[in-house]
Amino acid sequence: MDTALVERRPLVWILPLSAAAAGFLVWLIYLKSTRAPAPPWIDALPAANAFFNSCSALALVAGWRSIRRGRREAHKRAMLAAVAFSTLFLASYVVYHAFHGDTRFPGQGWIRPAYFFVLVSHVGLSVVALPMILSTLFWAATGRFERHRAIARFTFPLWLYVSVTGVVVFALLRAYVGERTP
Repeated sequence: MDTALVERRPLVWILPLSAAAAGFLVWLIYLKSTRAPAPPWIDALPAANAFFNSCSALALVAGWRSIRRGRREAHKRAMLAAVAFSTLFLASYVVYHAFHGDTRFPGQGWIRPAYFFVLVSHVGLSVVALPMILSTLFWAATGRFERHRAIARFTFPLWLYVSVTGVVVFALLRAYVGERTP
């Protein structure tokens, strides 16, 4: 079998899966017109999302520090924790937006363009990060550590940025909108 084909195999499912996830989120947040009445616990999900993003960021840094110190098992555990926290974030995010939809940012003045810069970079880079995270995970899981290291150098800072800016978006919305924030 052609080695180039084997090396690209994960992209055959990673790219369509990532595109489908992004498309689903756009539909859910911006295009879905009917909203079910939200149970009271839904209001707690934005804070839970920020918590999951914070935990993911902390796990990413712990994983990076572990691998720098040659502690592969600690690195593996930390990175799997980051994946778990990011997965919990995504599930919680989908549930929240199934009931709530988009949240408008009412801030004015200098904070408005600052908020939208953070939001747009967060959303755009999260779309890029998903296939990179899945690819990095795939290469590690299949024991192809040279490829894993090559992509992880780019995945790590991108994933960390997305995790941290998710918390920043929450904090800004909480400060300007109040209790109901994504």
